[in-house]
Amino acid sequence: MQRTFTDQLGNEIIINYPPKRIVSIVPSQTELLFDLGLDEEVIGITKFCIHPIEKFAAKTKIGGTKKLLIEKIRDLKPDLIIGNKEENTQREIEELMQEFPVWMSDIHNLEEAMKTITEIGELVNREPEAAYLNHLIHAGFTDLQTLAVTKNIHQSVAYLIWKDPYMFAGQHTFIDDILRKIGLNNVIVRSRYPELNISELATHNPQIVFLSSEPYPFKEKHIKEIESALPNAKVKLVDGEMFSWYGSRLVKAVNYLFHLQDDLIIS
Repeated sequence: MQRTFTDQLGNEIIINYPPKRIVSIVPSQTELLFDLGLDEEVIGITKFCIHPIEKFAAKTKIGGTKKLLIEKIRDLKPDLIIGNKEENTQREIEELMQEFPVWMSDIHNLEEAMKTITEIGELVNREPEAAYLNHLIHAGFTDLQTLAVTKNIHQSVAYLIWKDPYMFAGQHTFIDDILRKIGLNNVIVRSRYPELNISELATHNPQIVFLSSEPYPFKEKHIKEIESALPNAKVKLVDGEMFSWYGSRLVKAVNYLFHLQDDLIIS
């Protein structure tokens, strides 16, 4: 049976439903597909689609999110490719669209992430499973927001994603929305992922600086450099997946963020 779907960029695709040969080119959405029970249907993933690791090892790798191996994808003959506007490159997506049904997400906040889970569930015939994941995510983040209010969590924060040059998560990003959901105020007022040097950051006077584990792998050794420039700020390493992966990883993120809030309350 064929069905027509419209993706989040307004593109209409026609697929054989339910799809049996899926290529996923975004790590968080790959994890979501596996958590929806599509172990057999997912046939191709990127080298960054590392969760769950046992599924990663068994699947064909089709390059990176921004450097896809188009010929390998052709060899797999997918009946559906699932990507994301920010994660993938327009040129490669447009090339794939000439040959295959490509469904694209476009996500900037938690609500859009939950909508995506619903829509992917519909796309792959896993609506009940998607609804259950969204139930857990909604309940968890509702509790996180309640805790932020009752415990008066409202510190200012800067969230570093890259070094040399230093780059930050700014406004209109998924990371910014998650920070707000747990009661933190992003001091970076510029949009997307601006570059700032440390002296510029100091003028924003953040109470907290988060060093993300991805895409740049910040380590303990990087903390001192930031602390020397911002002696009054608390500098902390954080798991970037818990702030930027917008699929089923959000269920795991709830528990992580609860512990992070506890740390902020104690400090």
